[in-house]
Amino acid sequence: MRTLNIAIRYTIVTTILLGIGYPLLITGLAHVLMPDKADGQLIMRNGQIVGSALIGQGFTSPRYFHSRPSAAGNGWDATSSGGSNLAPTNKKLVDRVDADVAAWHKQDPGTKGPVPIGLVTTSASGLDPDISPAGAYYQVPMVAAARHLPEGTVRALVTAHIRGRQFGFLGEPTVNVLELNLALDQVQGQK
Repeated sequence: MRTLNIAIRYTIVTTILLGIGYPLLITGLAHVLMPDKADGQLIMRNGQIVGSALIGQGFTSPRYFHSRPSAAGNGWDATSSGGSNLAPTNKKLVDRVDADVAAWHKQDPGTKGPVPIGLVTTSASGLDPDISPAGAYYQVPMVAAARHLPEGTVRALVTAHIRGRQFGFLGEPTVNVLELNLALDQVQGQK
């Protein structure tokens, strides 16, 4: 009986300390030390939340840069995060990628060269907010034509939004699609 009493008290104390106290402490520290990151790196425009720098969004208009395809639920559903987990030789994946490549060529028939792989394959999370610089530069002619802007202006905007490797050596350079599209709207003075 004494052992059971100790086990129950230990469970209650550790639940309070590690299940309630520790998460509250860490959350409080995060809000004090890095409030932007603690709140999910939300992006605000005109006093309204327009998205997060951490979760991709589906852009379909040729006036905007497009994100990678999403395998998360019904497209960028954060509650269904996950990749398709299909093997490179899986017919379903091959057919979807072929269809996405065809859709890119149909949407922008003037663009030359192969479609960058990141524009037709999903990320591991299915929520990737970033594309490669190659994926962004590939879309420059389409976006510039749809917005009646010089390609040089749009290309310079892409270049300005390239983030280098983390710590200078981890990962690959990326472009955040939402931030780039918001900057594009700002250039044209749109909401």
